[in-house]
Amino acid sequence: MNPLLSIIVPVYNEEATIGAVLDRLLAIGFPVPIEVIAVNDGSRDGTAAALDAAAARSPLITAVHLERNGGKGMALRTGFARTRGSIVAIQDADLELDPAQLLTLIEPILAGRADVVYGSRFLNDASHVPIVSRLGNAGLTFLTNLLYGTKLTDMETCYKIMRGDIARGLRLTANRFDIEPEITVNLLKSGVRIIELPVSFSPRSRQAGKKIRWRDGWHAVDLLVRHRFGGSGS
Repeated sequence: MNPLLSIIVPVYNEEATIGAVLDRLLAIGFPVPIEVIAVNDGSRDGTAAALDAAAARSPLITAVHLERNGGKGMALRTGFARTRGSIVAIQDADLELDPAQLLTLIEPILAGRADVVYGSRFLNDASHVPIVSRLGNAGLTFLTNLLYGTKLTDMETCYKIMRGDIARGLRLTANRFDIEPEITVNLLKSGVRIIELPVSFSPRSRQAGKKIRWRDGWHAVDLLVRHRFGGSGS
């Protein structure tokens, strides 16, 4: 397979930022061709129009519109199924993570040193991240490491980059934010080579549109435990 980077962008009510995210992705000098698959998860604002306008400007962008909001997991699973790339990356639509960081994150896979790369927000100084967010992520990452015998620092990161065959082989069923632990559990069980690299992170507040809630943490705990002890069909 010729090198191709597939970038999935799940989008829900991100009219204010999605255009900038897509413009930044197209402006990056990636060493391989790219395709951008932006999945509109039933947005109720102007996201759909912004995506269609971006797709009309660039043949590298494919806009996929889901009729109803199914959650981040639904959007990612839809995106995974449409990828063609030898490498698959995920980019959130809210500009908490600068897309330019993907350049560094894809390099170990291109060089054959890793099968999967996680961009860790906590290998750098994370003192600017709200304490509740830090504690929640630390708890879920600790539980992941305890249950699966790994040493991750940021299980919940958006930046999960992997070989395309691995991405398309994941057995995923989660619809909401529990997609993050489900991807991780699938990867850990398959024994692929995962490395972490530091990334910079500019968290936004709930008032600014952050969507993850405390109940999503409980869903993540349930998924981690069920998969570890055989209660799921993964």
